[in-house]
Amino acid sequence: MRLTHRRGIVAALASVIGLVSLTVGAAPAGAADFYDPPSPLPAGSPGDIIRHEPSQFFLDPAKTLPAPAKVQRIMYRSTDTHGDPVAVTGTVLTPTLPWQGPGPRPIISYAAGTQGLGDQCAPSKALGAGQEYEGPFISGLLGRGYGVVITDYEGLGTPGVHTYVNRKAEGYAVLDAIRAAQRLPGSGLPADGPVAIAGYSQGGGASAAAAELQPAYAPELQLKGAYAGAPPADLAAVARNLDGHYAVGFLLFAVASMNYAYPDLNITSVLNAKGKALEKQVENECTADAILNHAFTRTADLTADGRPITAYLGEEPFKTVVGEQRIGLTPPAVPVLVAHSALDDIVPYPQGRTMAREWCSEGATVQFDTLAAPTHVGGALAAYPDAFAWLDARLHGAPAPDNCGAF
Repeated sequence: MRLTHRRGIVAALASVIGLVSLTVGAAPAGAADFYDPPSPLPAGSPGDIIRHEPSQFFLDPAKTLPAPAKVQRIMYRSTDTHGDPVAVTGTVLTPTLPWQGPGPRPIISYAAGTQGLGDQCAPSKALGAGQEYEGPFISGLLGRGYGVVITDYEGLGTPGVHTYVNRKAEGYAVLDAIRAAQRLPGSGLPADGPVAIAGYSQGGGASAAAAELQPAYAPELQLKGAYAGAPPADLAAVARNLDGHYAVGFLLFAVASMNYAYPDLNITSVLNAKGKALEKQVENECTADAILNHAFTRTADLTADGRPITAYLGEEPFKTVVGEQRIGLTPPAVPVLVAHSALDDIVPYPQGRTMAREWCSEGATVQFDTLAAPTHVGGALAAYPDAFAWLDARLHGAPAPDNCGAF
């Protein structure tokens, strides 16, 4: 390997670890009981509040910079992959700044990027510890006067394995988080009114999935638009890119997630002893753990027959389940912004562009922005200005741009 190439890999690895390592932290004192759902779940509808309590959101690990918002941790009803009720936790933020735009204060459901699978990785815990790497973007939303709700997704903090990059489970959790914020007693947020969705990376996929699912699942929401940054829309393409990569731990997260959500697949039956041990290990890891512990692992070394995991994805029964996670086959009913760096090293740019093109062919209103920032992390930072401006325009009533046919 050439020295310059090796240095490039090390630099990229350092940038990702530097961004995500702050998510590894202990749960706030007394938090364990909050995350244990009642059994059975109380009767109700998706989005109903099960419990809530005051919480905190700091912008720094020293906890010297509290975010300008009233913070409440919530547990709410949602729906899992198979249509069954499930308890999900999250955080509702009511900004101290007034809303200066038209109509009632909008609510944005922010879908966090990859946090990991361990319960200690939940965004609601990282926010309270000043260790959420997406804190600056969330703070920017608060500074614009938006109410914000951040889901922990299914299985982060709560029992079970987090359903990572699972289209339905993530989309439902994002939409039901809006319902929960609207129904939260004392939140100071409107019970109806304009809403939007935003997210990058895993969160970009969750945002895109929620936009697709919203007309059938949550038609009452006054959804004005969705921002989806670097969405993993085609898991097979993402998996091929990640095998042997410094971020191969994200692929292992997906294996553990699908093994939990689809137990009939018996995914662990194709793994050897090392593969089975790693699958159990990643269930308790956060993002930085997975990068540090598994960088450059080749999945051919984890299977019983020596084939890479990607070789199975085109075979049944795995092919059907992977196909169920495809985003782009159902057009959103609202405008969408998709931003993706052509130099993304984790979530391949071509499959994100394909998702946007498919939406265009189905009649959706799409603005697709190609970024030139190196690496996946660089793309996230470069997308910030576009995302803020686009969301502001939608929530102030401006016509949505559309560049279908030009990308």
